[in-house]
Amino acid sequence: MRRPVRVWRLVKERYTATAFDGEGAKQVGGRWNSPDAAVVYTSENISLAVLETLVHTDIDDLVAIRYVVIPVDIPADVRIRRIAESTLPPDWQRYDQFPEKLRRIGDNWVRQAREAVLAVPSVVVPQETNYILNPAHKDIKKLVIGKPLPFTLDKRLKVAKP
Repeated sequence: MRRPVRVWRLVKERYTATAFDGEGAKQVGGRWNSPDAAVVYTSENISLAVLETLVHTDIDDLVAIRYVVIPVDIPADVRIRRIAESTLPPDWQRYDQFPEKLRRIGDNWVRQAREAVLAVPSVVVPQETNYILNPAHKDIKKLVIGKPLPFTLDKRLKVAKP
């Protein structure tokens, strides 16, 4: 039997109460979901959650925003579907736009509702894993959401200017 998995969600403090409803991803879509598909993106560790946030946010805004990091324990009896990098299309890491094939994979996963969690390789660090949660799945209530912890990004983080 598989061991429980701990994942992390990094969100702006003002969104703590709604961090697991999937509405943010439902409004704008993401790499693994189209708009109108409610999902919650989490990462296998805090540092990956930070990197995933960095690539989607203006660095100047990051140090001024108050964040929280929230642990989530996925019990061993909750099914996780794993997507291997070797099964993905060659353009899966494009960052100028999200490949439609990846959105279809995620949208189908949400619609089929066979598993509460989808494990996918990170584009930022492909050797690490992001875990996408389906807030509408019946097993989502089995996940143990921990206490939000204040999180401050190091002000030395910078983006190289051309």
